[in-house]
Amino acid sequence: MALERSIVELGVLIYSGAQMAAVHGLTDLFGVANRIAAEHQAEQLPLLRISHWQVAGDGTPIRAFDSLPGPDQPLMAVLVPPSIGEFCEEQAPPKLLQWLRQQHAAGTVLGGVCIGSIMLARSGLLDGRSATTHWSSADSFARRFPAVRLEADKPIVDDGDLITSAGLMAWSELGLRLVDRLMGPSIAAGTARFLVIEHSDSASQCGSNFAPILSHGDGAILKVQHALQASGAVDVSLAAMAQVACLEERTFLRRFRNATGLKPTEYCQHLRVGKARQMLEFTNTTIDQIAWTVGYQDPSAFRATFRKITGLAPSDYRNRFGVKAPA
Repeated sequence: MALERSIVELGVLIYSGAQMAAVHGLTDLFGVANRIAAEHQAEQLPLLRISHWQVAGDGTPIRAFDSLPGPDQPLMAVLVPPSIGEFCEEQAPPKLLQWLRQQHAAGTVLGGVCIGSIMLARSGLLDGRSATTHWSSADSFARRFPAVRLEADKPIVDDGDLITSAGLMAWSELGLRLVDRLMGPSIAAGTARFLVIEHSDSASQCGSNFAPILSHGDGAILKVQHALQASGAVDVSLAAMAQVACLEERTFLRRFRNATGLKPTEYCQHLRVGKARQMLEFTNTTIDQIAWTVGYQDPSAFRATFRKITGLAPSDYRNRFGVKAPA
């Protein structure tokens, strides 16, 4: 008897001026991923439910399309597509920004492409976090949102619960990142091959980038996860994490592992290595500097942890997957 596949819902936001090619492109991309997973008869993989959320006149998003109509369920992710035109205040009314904050507080991953990054910044969710945006708006973005750690030289910044990408066509990589998280690197690579679009092969060879479980429903643990993402898990202690959760340490340890599947120390290691992978791929920062930046005072300990998680030394990882400088 075949097992029934779990259903995971991914929402795509349609706001005034949204690039509909990206909206429909993401819908097709997730549909292809579903088909490839079905061909592999992978019953353990989820079935992706794709919904479109149209911003109504008062600014509240309303489900306007559903690929698998059924009971309401929490959204695993909400994606904000790009816009061809420049950002204007009318595209981000207060009720929309409030809705985005509510979704994030409930454990939903938010992804913004180009102007979508500006919308997430307007919500305040990117304050104290790393993000990227389109090169043409990088200067104005930095002036307008000084609390955001803008990394405009990076095409994508995957910060776990908040993902931002820079180019108008970067919606495809954002979609593939989510397929990778939910279905694994082989399904993501197969989806990219079918659609003939580029996709980093670092995930298929070294394991997916760290994708924290956020939909567990434990609000106290989710609060700690958001704090760890914001700080990069640098200079944290068990006592400090338990204090953020307002829990006794033993209770915190038990609930954290039940919610995330990892011990707090393991979680922090994966988060730090995930940030290090991005720096190795997109910057020329020395490996020792990267180790210190992500929270390791001893670079040799960083190298050992990096190899344990990815299977490669940091130098080998950079040689294989780093963006090469033009000659």
